[in-house]
Amino acid sequence: MQESQETHISNHLDEIVAAVSITPREKLQNKLPQTVLFQPPREKLHFCEEKARSYASSHEYKQALQELVRCVALTRICYGDSHWKLAEAHINLAQGYLQLSGLSLQAKQHAEKAKEILTNFIMPAYSDNTDVFKCSVELFHTMGRALLSLQKFKEASENLTKAERISKELLQCGRIIKEEWMEIQARIKLSFAQVYQGQKKSKEALPHYQEALEYIKISKGEKSLECVPILRELAGVEQALGFHEASINHFLQAHLIILGRNPSQEDAAISAHSVAHAAIVSGRPEHHDVAKQYFEESLAHLKDAKGMGKAKFLSIQDDYCHFLQVTGQKERATSILRESLEAKVAVFGDLSPEVAETYRLLGGADLAQGNQSGADKKLKKVKLQWLESPGSLLSPDQPSARASCSTVLGTARPEVQAWATPPSESFGHA
Repeated sequence: MQESQETHISNHLDEIVAAVSITPREKLQNKLPQTVLFQPPREKLHFCEEKARSYASSHEYKQALQELVRCVALTRICYGDSHWKLAEAHINLAQGYLQLSGLSLQAKQHAEKAKEILTNFIMPAYSDNTDVFKCSVELFHTMGRALLSLQKFKEASENLTKAERISKELLQCGRIIKEEWMEIQARIKLSFAQVYQGQKKSKEALPHYQEALEYIKISKGEKSLECVPILRELAGVEQALGFHEASINHFLQAHLIILGRNPSQEDAAISAHSVAHAAIVSGRPEHHDVAKQYFEESLAHLKDAKGMGKAKFLSIQDDYCHFLQVTGQKERATSILRESLEAKVAVFGDLSPEVAETYRLLGGADLAQGNQSGADKKLKKVKLQWLESPGSLLSPDQPSARASCSTVLGTARPEVQAWATPPSESFGHA
C-alpha cells in the first residue's frame, strides 16, 4: 500500500515538472490550440482553468486532474511561491484528487501545502482580504473531506468546524451574500453528515443531511442535479433508521430529477431500481405496488441493452424474481429465470456464478413441484461451477445462499447430494 502511494506521489511530481511547458497531446481532439502555446502564462492559466472546469462538469475527472496540475505550475510562474493564489491552486488540485478513488493521501498533502502557503502569506496593506478568507474556507473544507476519506473522523470534524466558523464570520461581516453562504453551508453540512455516517452514526448524520438538502434546494433549486446525491444518501440513512416511507419518497424525488435531465437508459434504469429496492427493504405489503412499478420501469429501460447494460439488466431481473418469490408469485419468477438462462450463459459464461445460482434456484423450484429428475440435472450444473471456481457461488459472506442450497440438497437424491456438495463440505476442512 505504501509503495503504491509513493508511486502515485512520484508520478504526480513528474506531472508538475512537465506541466510548466504545455505541449500538444498525441490525440487530435486533445491538442491545445496552437495560439495557446504562445500565450502569456496568465492567459494559459485561464485557459487551463476553463478546461479543468469543463472536464469536471462532464465527470471526466482524470482529464480535469491533468489540467489542475498545469494550473499549479502556471500559478507558481504567475504569482510566485508564497501567494494565496498558489494555495488556491493546490486546493483545487486536492479537490480533483478527491474525485478519484484511492488518491485521498495526495489530496491531504496538497491541502497541507495550501495551508502552509496561507499561513506564511503577507497581505498587502489596504487590500481586500475577502478572497483569502474564502480560500481558507475551501482549504478547511477540502482538508476535512480528505481526512474523512482517510477515515480520520475527529480531525475531519475539526477542519469542517473551522470552515463553518469562517464562513459564518464572512456572512456576518457582509463579505459574502447569504446565497453564497448557503451554497457553502450545503457542502459543509453534507461533509459533516458523511463524517457521522462513516462512523455508522446514522441518527447523528440524519439532521445534517436534512440541512444540506434544504440549503441546496434554496440555493440551487428543488430540481437541481446537485440535490440527487444528497437525496440518495439521506434516503439510505432513513432506510437504516427504519424510516422507510421517507426513504422511498427521497429515492423517488431523486429519480424524478434524473428523469427530467434526459438520462441515459442505464442511468434511468439504475435510478428506478433504487426506488424499487427501497420499497422491498421496507418489508411492508403496502409498498409492493411501488416495487413492482419501478422494477418494471427499470427493466424496460434496459430491455434492448448490450454488453454491460445487458449484464445490469440480468442483475436487476434477478432482484425482480426474488421480489416475485417473496410476494408469492413463484411460478412467474421461475418462468423468468428459465427464460434468462440463455442470455446469462451468453453474457457471463456457462460456468459463471450467475448461471450456477440460476440453476440452483430452478433446481429448488423443480423439487418443490416434485420434478426430481429436473432438479438432479440442475444441481449437477451447480457442482460443475463449484469445481471450476470453488467458493464463488456460496462464499462465507453469503450465509443465506448457503442455507438455501443446503435445503435444496437435503431433498435431492443421495447421489446428487454427493455431486452437488462443495468439496469443503464433502471432505471436511483441512
